[in-house]
Amino acid sequence: MKLFSVHGYEGTPLSAIAKEVGIKTPSLYAHFESKEKLYFAVYEEVQAEHVRRLEALIDSVREENTGTKLYTILSETCRNYLLDEEKAAFLKRAMLFPPSSLQDELQQRFMDAEKRQTAVYRGIFEAAIEEGSIAGRDADDLLAAYYCLLDGSFVQMFYYGPDQFRQRLHSVWSIFWEGIAR
Repeated sequence: MKLFSVHGYEGTPLSAIAKEVGIKTPSLYAHFESKEKLYFAVYEEVQAEHVRRLEALIDSVREENTGTKLYTILSETCRNYLLDEEKAAFLKRAMLFPPSSLQDELQQRFMDAEKRQTAVYRGIFEAAIEEGSIAGRDADDLLAAYYCLLDGSFVQMFYYGPDQFRQRLHSVWSIFWEGIAR
């Protein structure tokens, strides 16, 4: 992951990966049949860890009000990526600048992972609409807006230092929440 994060897929030869882990290049083939398979294994591990963290986070805020749930998910997701810049850089490269030969497969894997997240977020939004804590809007519209907030925050992390980023995150969250809360 470290090498893919820094150099991208195309810029990371198998020989550099083998050297980094202390084995000879042919030995990699005992574990992965190709560089592509190795790359996807790294991608899947990063996505799986994200899902595990998200599930633990959801459990920790289960009893909170909707605003607290959504803000905590947003801010903790950003905090996790700020704490692990390597994973954030890997995902940024994979999703914003994918290797052309892997683009379709990465997009499909991303959409599969997003379906699991969407089910969680949809449940939060639908429960909040039902209880009347947010405006009675279409859940798909709310999901789209929240994903734009998450994705925009992910990109903003790369442009600003932690303090300025947190300030911007709080500001944009306040405007978002005021727009959907009753």
